[in-house]
Amino acid sequence: MSREREEAWLQEQTRVDEVIGLIGQSIAGLEQEVGKVRGEVVSIRKHFWDDVSINLSNSSDLIETYSSMKQQAEVLLEREFRHRHSSVMLSRLTRLIRSPYFGRIDFKEDGARGAEEPERIYLGIASYLHEESGLYLVYDWRAPISSLYYDYSPGTAAYTTPEGKISGVMELKRQFAIQDGSIRLMFDTNLMIGDELLQQVLSRTSDAQMKSIVATIQKEQNRIIRNDDKRMLIVQGAAGSGKTSAALQRVAYLLYKHRKTLRADQLVLFSPNPMFNSYVSTVLPELGEENMQQTTLQEYLEHRLSSQFAVEDPFTQIEYVHGEVHAPGYAARINGIAFKSSLEFLNMIMAYRSLLEREQMRFHSVCFEERVLVSAEQIKEKFYAYDPSIRLVNRMQLLREWLVASLKSFAETAWKEAWVEDEIELLDSDDYQRAFKQLKVKNKKKRETFKDFDKEKELLSKMVIKQRLRPLLDDIQSLNFIDIVSLYKQLFADESLLMQVAGDADALKALPEDYQTICQMTVHRLESSELAYEDATPFLYLQELMQGFQVNTSIRHVIVDEAQDYSPFQLHYLKQLFPRCRMTALGDLNQAIYAHASILSSFDPIVELYGAEETEIIRLQQSYRSTREIVEFTRGMVAGGEAIEPFNRSGSKPQVTIADNESELQKRIIDNIRMLQLEGYASIALICKTAQESRDVHQALKDMLPVHLIASPSQNFVKGIVIIPAYLAKGVEFDAVMIYNGSKQQYSHERERKLFYTACTRAMHHLHIFTLGEPSPFITLQGEETYLLS
Repeated sequence: MSREREEAWLQEQTRVDEVIGLIGQSIAGLEQEVGKVRGEVVSIRKHFWDDVSINLSNSSDLIETYSSMKQQAEVLLEREFRHRHSSVMLSRLTRLIRSPYFGRIDFKEDGARGAEEPERIYLGIASYLHEESGLYLVYDWRAPISSLYYDYSPGTAAYTTPEGKISGVMELKRQFAIQDGSIRLMFDTNLMIGDELLQQVLSRTSDAQMKSIVATIQKEQNRIIRNDDKRMLIVQGAAGSGKTSAALQRVAYLLYKHRKTLRADQLVLFSPNPMFNSYVSTVLPELGEENMQQTTLQEYLEHRLSSQFAVEDPFTQIEYVHGEVHAPGYAARINGIAFKSSLEFLNMIMAYRSLLEREQMRFHSVCFEERVLVSAEQIKEKFYAYDPSIRLVNRMQLLREWLVASLKSFAETAWKEAWVEDEIELLDSDDYQRAFKQLKVKNKKKRETFKDFDKEKELLSKMVIKQRLRPLLDDIQSLNFIDIVSLYKQLFADESLLMQVAGDADALKALPEDYQTICQMTVHRLESSELAYEDATPFLYLQELMQGFQVNTSIRHVIVDEAQDYSPFQLHYLKQLFPRCRMTALGDLNQAIYAHASILSSFDPIVELYGAEETEIIRLQQSYRSTREIVEFTRGMVAGGEAIEPFNRSGSKPQVTIADNESELQKRIIDNIRMLQLEGYASIALICKTAQESRDVHQALKDMLPVHLIASPSQNFVKGIVIIPAYLAKGVEFDAVMIYNGSKQQYSHERERKLFYTACTRAMHHLHIFTLGEPSPFITLQGEETYLLS
């Protein structure tokens, strides 16, 4: 180390020591503040009524009592606010003291005098203001000026503030790795983000949860994070390009930039599965922000439909696609999945709605016990008696009002029926007491006395009728008299109806050749109270068209991860569900592993959601997760893979091992896992094709190795050795990956290409493919120099 560099290192370490000392003082003061205010809050709550003067004798005393209560409540509210604010600040500084900052830029703004020193800006995960001097000793990485660090090399630079653009010259860009108060790494760089620091981060072992690495955000990732212009942002990112991490840091940035108007509960992440939610759950808290809402599309579908159907999930569907190739009707099911996921089918549903305004509407009869109060045919006649120019949803509202009135008419006479008296006999004492109070109030208003037995009986009878009719009234209010199941089923059961809905010749051409088989399969499942995954969104969409959309206007931003796994129909539905939101869609077309993926050959359907003018697409081509050798091997498996750029981090070439039988295959896998453990790999994944294969392999290996089976999307991600199907591993990374059986027999069809690619790209440092017999063509078609064969 040169003397000049050694002096700079010592100066920076001195500053680190000073900043940590000041942060420590602030933490000590905040700890006292939090403890003191917490005690005050507890005391006020405990003695709230002791300090309130209560006197209700007259109006002036009442006003004084109200004023006393209001004053005490305001004191409590103020103390609780102080406690929350101090606690948040304490938590932020506790994170900051471990590593106060990671970067420094020296920036001289245009117009500054030549003799003036450039402003030194130190960047960390949160800002730190020294109250005595009024200076920011650390700037939050999301502050406008911090974008200089991510976007520019030393030289001419500029950043944007709410007041406008500020230009100047960046004279120095320095990067740090600070651990426990000591500078472990420091260097000046002309690069966007120094390779040396990124190399250090990427060479670490993976963790059970995704970590936030704001120190190594790249320029193209920073564009994603700070993009706040368009309503739709689409990120096409290669495997391991950091798109999910950038999206979560984007959430933190939006919460920082719009902190006065945006809350964490106004953002929602649609993730691939519940396991992935646990994997990313620590990123925002590490950045000092509350976690946003996290869900999956399947959870929403089940929330809306599970009371009517057993709703298939996407993982059961993909198990069928890859595990039941020889099942009867397989080709028809695959074609049906593709068709029902398309915008053509969405247009058919819309045309069907228009047809139903004129004919073919289906209703349930309104029944009480076994008595038909209003028949389905009567409801249908009433519906079509309304003026045809009235919108369908408005006609449904009129129909609801008519049925409510019909129910009330029935209630007016039904209380005299004999069965009601039998019900009265079953009432308990509380019911009688409640009726007595109601009648007493009613008679008092009429200045009558409670002596009339007939009036008591009438009141009790009407109370019984009201209780018994309540569920039926709720059903009417919820528009459950519309027979949605029959409406959806008749679309597939009536071929002439289908022709009417399809309309022109072009629409008919969009129908699969085996559409009749698809119709039969759909009707059969509906009659069994089952809803295939490909039917769930269209069914719910039809229901919303009939009953009115249940929109959520409080959500301001939706992040859709693995957007390539959503059908055009599903994406359109999400737009309808959140009409006021902005959207960020992240995906990789090369990892489109679901059956409808062939439809989404580009992101054009997503662009169409809000239009080209309101949409921006950012492409991330550099892959950071895997070593150069793994990327050079895997990118040849997919179309356009030559554009994927590996980061300059070297490792061993992927290995391919051929076994003659399953016993030999498992022995070699066990030996390889033990070797990897000795080499210090913390997370090792044995990736299988399906959940069933994962369960079989786990059964075979569990007595020889401490392996964890992850075969369900509801499980949490864990470190160690995991056995997992490829589709559940998507979005997650491991130190070492082994493919259980990458043979030609397992992976040779075109529909399996992207699944195999996805499995291989989970590896950070080590990839080993075992095959039972001849290797998959997805391996052998790669250059022989890209892997080692044994």
